[in-house]
Amino acid sequence: MENKKDTFHYTYSAKQQEEIENIRKKYLPQEESKMDQLRKLDQSTTKKGTIISIAVGVIGCLLFGLGMCCTLVWMEQLFIPGVILGIIGMAIVVAAYPLYTHITKKEREKLAPQILKLTEELSKPE
Repeated sequence: MENKKDTFHYTYSAKQQEEIENIRKKYLPQEESKMDQLRKLDQSTTKKGTIISIAVGVIGCLLFGLGMCCTLVWMEQLFIPGVILGIIGMAIVVAAYPLYTHITKKEREKLAPQILKLTEELSKPE
């Protein structure tokens, strides 16, 4: 029989350990940090206003386009209604930005206490 020593061989690969840790993190329950909560709250203040103002702007553009179509294609029958429809469409498009600012302002007022509380907690030295 050969005389073999019982030895332990260990190889460390930082790259492999980093990959293992990244895979492990995917399957652990995610805890949201206070900074992540603050970012989400800040983004949510503009989200509702953006969605609504884009929808209003698109509707206004469609009405404006329909009015243009009425005045240019069916000029004999629908010229005056087309002009009126186009003006209404322009007014709706113009109203989209003030609507955005109004909704955003209301959302910021609603979420201000939560955001200020989180910023105070994050600003305190540990």
